[in-house]
This record gives sequence, C-alpha cells and structure tokens, in this order.
Amino acid sequence: MKKTLVVLTGAGISAESGIKTFRDSDGLWEGHNVMDVATPEGWNKNPQLVLDFYNARRRQLHEVQPNQGHRILAELENDFTVHIITQNVDNLHEAAGSTRVLHLHGELFKIRSVRNHENILDWQHDLHWGDKDANGHQLRPHIVWFGEAVPALDEAISLAQRADIFAVVGTSLQVYPAAGLMQYANPNVPVFYVDPKPATIPYVSNPLEVIAEVASKGMKILQSKLLALR
Repeated sequence: MKKTLVVLTGAGISAESGIKTFRDSDGLWEGHNVMDVATPEGWNKNPQLVLDFYNARRRQLHEVQPNQGHRILAELENDFTVHIITQNVDNLHEAAGSTRVLHLHGELFKIRSVRNHENILDWQHDLHWGDKDANGHQLRPHIVWFGEAVPALDEAISLAQRADIFAVVGTSLQVYPAAGLMQYANPNVPVFYVDPKPATIPYVSNPLEVIAEVASKGMKILQSKLLALR
C-alpha cells in the first residue's frame, strides 16, 4: 500500500515558470499594491482595476508551462498517494499531471458570483464588468483575497492529519492559515522543507529536513530522499 505524501506548495514552485511572487518585491504584485488587487476593499473601491489585473494574470497563464518541480511532483504519484495543497492560483500542477490538487486560495481559471460563492464557473478568457451569473449578479475572480475565509481549509487540515510524509515546497511560510498546516501532521511524520530562503520553523517538533534550493533543483533532491522512504 502506497504511503500518503502531502505537499504544501507556494509561489516559489511556479516562479521558475515565469510567474512572479509579490513577496519578492516589497509587497508589490506585478507592479500593484496587493491591497488594491487582492482584498475585498480593493474590489469595492475599483473593481475594474481588479478585473484588469486578473485578466492579465489569466492571459499569462496561457503562456507558461510547468517546470521540473511540478513534473517531479506528478511523477511521485507512481510511488505515493500524493495530495498537493497549493497556495497558488495557477494550474501548473494539473498541467504537469498531478491528479489530487487542493487550491487553498482559489484558481485563475475559475470565477464565481459575488452573491453566491458556491456558484463557481470555469473561465479561461477575460472577465468584464457586466458579466453576470444566471441570477443577474456580477461575476468576480475565484480568488480568496486577504481578509476572506479559506473554504478549503478544513479539507487541507484533514489531509495534513492523514500524511505519512509532509513536504513544503516554495513558500515563505508567512501567509496563514496555510503556513500552520504542518502543525497538524502527526508528531512522528517526517517533514521536508524546500526553499532557497527557508524560513525558521520553531513550532515544528517533527523530524525536519531543510533543502535550501530553488524548487526544480530541490525537488530532484527531495525525490531521491522520498523514494528511500517508500
């Protein structure tokens, strides 16, 4: 029976595919203040700016490809039951072939009604002001903005509790509640942390190994370590 590998991924795993992270640029995300484009207040203040911003991100997603880090995670499904919990809103894990991906913060290729958050639609082109659901309500990006609840959190916690091995790849571990997920892993579960600038993790008592590399190189190292634990 395959062991269950749970992997929390962040922006660092997609950076090598050309998708920028806002925390590398003093709070700017593609030249925008995060508070203007990733909060309910920003949406209420200037919805057109928010729509334009995510339209540009969505168009960019059509032009990028998964990198080796994504592909290795997909390959690991041959040897483990892999569950990916990602903070990323891109679809690069799925494009690489991963089959169990939980998006904590939403998805660029989906939109939802401003009135009914469960009315979620697939959407791969630009979204405009005036695009409405069947009930006449404006549609917005299916993104969990700062200050909003994380609907997938309970499922993510459940996955962390079931892990035989827990890995963290490409995240600064600064955004909660995602950053606290490894605390739910059982105490004897080995934890691996791949990041070129790894954060200090004082609250984890699990066996911890840090791989201070970018995702593509770090994932190759991690893959060999994980295969030894099958």
